[in-house]
Amino acid sequence: MIKEVFIKIYGRVQGIGFRYWAVKKADEIGGLSGWVHNESDGTVEIMMRGEETAIDQMVVACQKGPLLARVDKVEFVVGRWSGFLPPIEDGVFKRY
Repeated sequence: MIKEVFIKIYGRVQGIGFRYWAVKKADEIGGLSGWVHNESDGTVEIMMRGEETAIDQMVVACQKGPLLARVDKVEFVVGRWSGFLPPIEDGVFKRY
């Protein structure tokens, strides 16, 4: 089943290659489309679409993050969809 999920990751997640790692991890998992973005509040946001198992694998991976990250919390964001968020391009997972 195809799902679309928006998560926000808290901790030491900026300036350590988290976005690069997320793109690489999504490619390793396969079947994910979406984007990863640094927010001004120091968090990282990921919007992704894919099969439920691939989404679950990515969320679990984000709970640890890359080697230099310290992930304090992964939060599912509900109801924040707006025209200001970049669209998800099928077959593409990229950094913003």
